[in-house]
Amino acid sequence: MSTMVDSMVHDPAPAAGDDPAAAATSEDPVTGLRAVRSLRELAERLETLQVARARQLGLSWQEIADALGVTRQAVHKKHRKEL
Repeated sequence: MSTMVDSMVHDPAPAAGDDPAAAATSEDPVTGLRAVRSLRELAERLETLQVARARQLGLSWQEIADALGVTRQAVHKKHRKEL
């Protein structure tokens, strides 16, 4: 599973050595917005990874939804095709 995590988490969007969390607070709005986009994409990948792992371990859609703070229907609709 670690190679799956590595491939999903390592995004070439930020330049090498850049910290997207720090860049998100940049005084340059273009830099900040690009960093926000990178962080959003990373969060989406991590959510997909964790939902898949939760389902593999037998968690219900309701348990996953509760952990994410969304409805069961919302998490099922978003992730059912990926599993």
